Amino acid sequence: MNPKFGASILSWITPYWTPESGLYAIQQTAKYGFDLLEILLPPSMDFDASTVKKQLRDYNLHAVCSLNLPKEAHIPFYPEKAKLLIKEALNKVAELETDYLGGVLHSGIGVFSGTPRTEEEENILCEVWAEVADYAASLGIDIGIEPINRYESYICTSADEVLTLIEKAGAPNLKLHLDTFHMNIEESNFYDPVVKANGKLRHVHMTESDRGMLGEGNVCWEDLFHALHEIDFDGNLVLENFSNSIPGMAEAVSLWRPSKYDASELAKGSLAFMKKMAEEME
Repeated sequence: MNPKFGASILSWITPYWTPESGLYAIQQTAKYGFDLLEILLPPSMDFDASTVKKQLRDYNLHAVCSLNLPKEAHIPFYPEKAKLLIKEALNKVAELETDYLGGVLHSGIGVFSGTPRTEEEENILCEVWAEVADYAASLGIDIGIEPINRYESYICTSADEVLTLIEKAGAPNLKLHLDTFHMNIEESNFYDPVVKANGKLRHVHMTESDRGMLGEGNVCWEDLFHALHEIDFDGNLVLENFSNSIPGMAEAVSLWRPSKYDASELAKGSLAFMKKMAEEME
């Protein structure tokens, strides 16, 4: 396996990208030795891609992008708005000259219908995915779909659901984007979803069960890394843990208890842990 180790902007700043906070995230990501930065695009698309591309080059960093659909772009309710927003995000990815857009691209976080996902909703979802995937393919971009836990969505909560719907949509550049925090809630283990996904797995958010230091919670990292090694994973392992040492983070991600570590300690310790686990698999 030959993964790229990255950090999400959420490891350094609140979700609200500004030119100042974005540059800080780039600087910190480079300072602590990561290969790439995951940029969570704002739904407003108020994001100067040409300037950010130059800053990334100055700090010798690669980048990928993510987008979490807002409530007003919940695909089953507002498919046309979702298509437009995802295509706008893909344009930003292309401007950055990178090749991946991941995230919660199935539903608005916290939006519920009051019933389980219906077949009609699945059809709407797959129609949207097929169209935006076709547009992404014209730009040379893969789209990663991230399942999240049942308390935040009813549309896609497990790897198996996403893989089934990707197959139904029929677009080869639709990929799976896993997150170990959500896996710890929704999956029966950390090995099987990875092995089953194999070539469809492109991106993994690496985060502990309590969003703290990797290796100090309930995530079974040994099983995860065994599976990654078995499929010879060469995608992105991106740190996404949170600290309330960052102003505004507690309110943004429901981090109500004081964090044991500040953001710099989390980054340094978690990157060392990821590299150590990867090396032990060789």
